[in-house]
Amino acid sequence: MTTPDAAPPTEFPHGIGKVATRELALNGYTTYEQLTRVPATELLAIHGIGPKAIRILGGELAARGLAFADG
Repeated sequence: MTTPDAAPPTEFPHGIGKVATRELALNGYTTYEQLTRVPATELLAIHGIGPKAIRILGGELAARGLAFADG
């Protein structure tokens, strides 16, 4: 059974937190490739996304040879 707030699964690590994962998914970000199209500052404007989540996601992107969009 799903709830109305159920978000699609993402490939993001659990270390960014449940709220951050859910809010990214609800805003259409479920893959690292999608994060390369948006600046980190824009993600920080999303409720539940803080500096820790950005730092972790930035490290994960870098490990894949990717980065947030310039902004």
